[in-house]
Amino acid sequence: MKPKVYIETSVVSYLTARASRDVVVAGHQQATQEFWQYLGVRFVPFVSALVIREAAKGDSSLAARRLSAIQDFPIIKNSDIAEELARKILQGKGIPEAYPEDALHIALAAISGMDFLVTWNFSHINNAFTRLLTRQIVENSGYVCPELVSPEELLGELE
Repeated sequence: MKPKVYIETSVVSYLTARASRDVVVAGHQQATQEFWQYLGVRFVPFVSALVIREAAKGDSSLAARRLSAIQDFPIIKNSDIAEELARKILQGKGIPEAYPEDALHIALAAISGMDFLVTWNFSHINNAFTRLLTRQIVENSGYVCPELVSPEELLGELE
């Protein structure tokens, strides 16, 4: 059975952005392109209505590219259950209160039974402190927390 992956908006943005001259960003873009090739082959990709809403923002031509990249993926709809879990994540300081969308990404992935939440957001989603605290909050709420990973981390497992 293929693992289910929730594709967070930062991954879609790295995939479709103009090539960066920053070495780190360019590396993330390359890793994202390599990871993207495995979607549907080794992983079952999902996005949420929140990802679609975020991807539609900004420059209209880049937004169109982002939306096109994810148009065939199954969509996880928002729910009161996800909103409640996101509130718990924020109240428990798993994610800073100023970033409720990041908590909602995690909640949507958790309640939908995703194996992984794939993100380049190291500030609020995928860092050591967030992963530990968020996992505790999600699991104490009765859900299995998806692994919070970057595309690079999943590629390492495939090699």
